[in-house]
Amino acid sequence: MTKLPATSDIYISFFMFTTNLQPDNLDYRRIVVAHIKKLQRFGYSGFEFPIAPGLPGNYAQDLENYTNLRHYLDSEGLENVKISTNVGATRTFDPSSNYPEQRKEALEYLKSRVDITAALGGEIMMGPIVIPYGVFPTTDFNELIWSDALQEHLKVRYANAQPVLNELGEYAEIKKVKLAIEPITHWETPGPNKLSQLIEFLKGVKSKQVGVVIDSAHEILDGEGPEIFKTQVEYLAQQGRLHYVQVSPPDRGALHTSWLPWKSFLTPIVKVYDGPIAVEIFNAIPVFANSLRLTRRKFWIPDEDAPNQYPNAYDIADEAIKVTRKELKKIGSK
Repeated sequence: MTKLPATSDIYISFFMFTTNLQPDNLDYRRIVVAHIKKLQRFGYSGFEFPIAPGLPGNYAQDLENYTNLRHYLDSEGLENVKISTNVGATRTFDPSSNYPEQRKEALEYLKSRVDITAALGGEIMMGPIVIPYGVFPTTDFNELIWSDALQEHLKVRYANAQPVLNELGEYAEIKKVKLAIEPITHWETPGPNKLSQLIEFLKGVKSKQVGVVIDSAHEILDGEGPEIFKTQVEYLAQQGRLHYVQVSPPDRGALHTSWLPWKSFLTPIVKVYDGPIAVEIFNAIPVFANSLRLTRRKFWIPDEDAPNQYPNAYDIADEAIKVTRKELKKIGSK
């Protein structure tokens, strides 16, 4: 496969600004458009939209709202903007649940998010869609389960989720949407934390529409080193399951000043992958402050926050795409 050039599609996650696009809110639609137009000037060609969980039974309204958001973007001259979506399983919508009715509800929920992704014109829905994000299992006595006991517990949960994810993959294929499951570091969620765990999980999911997103932050923190990573990337590519890539620093903050092993991370990827690379930065907005234990300052958001002497969100986004292109160019020139 041709090496990924420095001018390839680079997306940015809207986690810089929000976890809820409020697609039925006209005022916030205007804010979304303003952010996109500003970020386009830096060279971003696509945007990763977080899709809020919503309520059971409200899926038709959710779909209408996001469809209207796409129409609004198009009406503002953004018809060429590319979109991916970030979706998570939740305590309510849990495809790994031991209860069949809950797994059924989770499947309907995830199908509705595939529909939203397609309505937005997206081809990739990514995120932690196997085990609910941040929900650590407990015993009947409300004691947290860790280590060996946790891995044995997760075996059952993964087996529960495999047929659900396979059916979801078959549905997503009809909608022309790829599903990219994200392995997330152990301090954020119970599993899967490693690419190796996700690769094992996918052996029980026949649909190749279900694949992987590789995130540099999680790989640095929970990965198994550059040599194993190289073989994992090659294997996923051979399987047709390397669907999406994110560059994100371990602290989820400023990418251009982070300690990210760009060469070790990107070199095996660019040999086999020609899709978008997404910059993912978790700004210190209130919804993330507690869950991610953010001690760093917020990158203040123009027209939302009072200006101060610290970097703003646009400056950080501009530096992020510059360093990503620079590192891609280094690899491509060798």
